[in-house]
Amino acid sequence: MVEKVITLENIPLLDFLGSENENIRQIAAAFPESKIVSRGNEIRIQGRAPEILRINDVLNMLLQHFERFGRITADNVKEYISLEGVPFEENIKNDVILYGNKGVVVKPKSENQRKLVESASKNDLVFALGPAGTGKTYIAVALAVRALKNREVKRIIITRPAVEAGENLGFLPGDLQEKLDPYLRPIYDALSDMVPSEKLKFYQETRVIEIAPLAYMRGRTLHDAFVLLDEAQNTTNEQIKMFLTRMGPNSKVIITGDQTQVDLPTKQKSGLREALAVLKDIKGIGVVTLSGKDVIRHRLVKSIIEAYEKDDAKKEQKRDEYISRKSPDGGAA
Repeated sequence: MVEKVITLENIPLLDFLGSENENIRQIAAAFPESKIVSRGNEIRIQGRAPEILRINDVLNMLLQHFERFGRITADNVKEYISLEGVPFEENIKNDVILYGNKGVVVKPKSENQRKLVESASKNDLVFALGPAGTGKTYIAVALAVRALKNREVKRIIITRPAVEAGENLGFLPGDLQEKLDPYLRPIYDALSDMVPSEKLKFYQETRVIEIAPLAYMRGRTLHDAFVLLDEAQNTTNEQIKMFLTRMGPNSKVIITGDQTQVDLPTKQKSGLREALAVLKDIKGIGVVTLSGKDVIRHRLVKSIIEAYEKDDAKKEQKRDEYISRKSPDGGAA
């Protein structure tokens, strides 16, 4: 058993430790084999040496974050715990996409999210595929906001097809834009994490940031823009072809989609699947596939996705076996 004591000097304890020591309790829950006690301005850690080193790294990163931003949130604590001891400055240099509102650090939290960031830096067109909760849309929005802040582009355009997930848009009040807004809520939420509310309002009013249905893209040339097509699995072949041919000079495009969640009519093929097949041999197009391992929502979401993936695999196997039995070469009577 090893003990280490960290003394907090010239730091408002409530701001760093959180209400009722919430931040320290969160760290303690992440390292159950060690004992972490906060008394006054001292944090006392007892446990095995390797884990104490990891806890010490997390606390050091939080201290440096506090020095930089003046506050610590529960999300900050969760983020630095997930880094498992990687030095703060190394991550600041290598991983951070941007600093959002109230000191929020936006950065990839899994290997595949990092691959998405890398692919976007190398390619003007990237397909980001994966189930819900893998952060593909959030990372794409962050990359778009960074490009705008760095003046690499003049505007951000975010769009998605107006296809209902088992619901009826026609019965919602308002025009098409107002009907579609609830379906774009995850994008608005992401933007609100990264852009101050007044500036976001100004950007939308001046169309620096435009969020619109896919149908509104027809006939346009999208130049000097970072363009995000979300929920692309619900595009038809004609729609995604139309969208792809909107790319203009100095444009960056990320297309996100979950091929297991197609809400198109049964006989309608997904344009996303068609596009991936047609464009597979073109250089300059990146494809990044995220999986249940990248899920950053509730721990149950990962298990739910894995269960559905197993069920889909079983159904696929049964379908193949049925086709094999029915085919002439399969020995069917």
